[in-house]
Amino acid sequence: MISHTSLQWQSSDWQSILQTAIRDSAELLQAVGIPRGSLDAITGETAGFAVLAPRPFVARMEYGNPKDPLLIQVLALKEEIAPNAVGTTDPLEEQRFTPVPGIIHKYFGRVLLMTAGTCAVNCRYCFRRHNDYAQNILTPARLTEALTYLRSQTDITEVILSGGDPLLTSDRKLSELVAELEAIPHIQRLRIHTRLPIVIPQRITTELCQRLGQSRFQVTMVVHCNHPKELDVEVGLAMAQLKAQGITLLNQTVLLKNINNCAATLEALSTELFKIGVLPYYLHTLDPVQGAAHFAQPIGDSKQLHQILQARLPGYLVPKLVSEIPGGASKTLIY
Repeated sequence: MISHTSLQWQSSDWQSILQTAIRDSAELLQAVGIPRGSLDAITGETAGFAVLAPRPFVARMEYGNPKDPLLIQVLALKEEIAPNAVGTTDPLEEQRFTPVPGIIHKYFGRVLLMTAGTCAVNCRYCFRRHNDYAQNILTPARLTEALTYLRSQTDITEVILSGGDPLLTSDRKLSELVAELEAIPHIQRLRIHTRLPIVIPQRITTELCQRLGQSRFQVTMVVHCNHPKELDVEVGLAMAQLKAQGITLLNQTVLLKNINNCAATLEALSTELFKIGVLPYYLHTLDPVQGAAHFAQPIGDSKQLHQILQARLPGYLVPKLVSEIPGGASKTLIY
């Protein structure tokens, strides 16, 4: 039986853990003690989006429970390829906002720099699951072009490292990238959007923390956690290392049917995040990406959940309920 803590991975380096990640639905079901016929899962790759689940994350799943909220986030189900599946391959129309490869510039004063083309976990609801990262991944030539663009846009004050997951980049390469950005005077803030500290907390190395702590930037790390079961001792230790270097820690959550669309679950998530020094930031409605419609819930239900959170929690623990509308000047608040 799988241990329900990831402490067994404490001595492993993060690259080794990534190499041993589970990459097939059948293997995943076997690892958590669920007969293959219990769920209508797809084995092998589906629609070009393979199963990918790091073993520290899998270790937090409830053994034998086909409805485990962590399992359902990463297990490929046949609902993804149903004939009547709705959604688009680019729900946020990001190609419209790509002035040069590797840059997404949607909002005033800040840009996304697509630092990596893969993730450490393939979340089945991912709005970039159909993205052709090969067109935007930062080759040396494209990085030069992206840096030239950033230098030319003097109203940009914040760069957001995104992807894929930017923390799949090595400490050395991240340090070199941060140094390039630090050399651009009008950039004042660095933000890193990542799921790695949640799914493989061993990624938060001493070298990474010290480099970010020494930066001239105000550094913010936005982690992505959807359920309190995703948080364990090692995630807390990783957050403590980052906080010790003065890094601001925020969390964003996607509201997912049958996973976290429950007031008690979201309340517990905010509370547990705060215990480890992470403030709730955004609660996203599901982006209408093709293959993920089974995670969606009516907007009215989402509003009701958010109102319950507002009544139960202090304001600083209530994430903003938002949707992203292509072409909008910012995230759209839902009241």
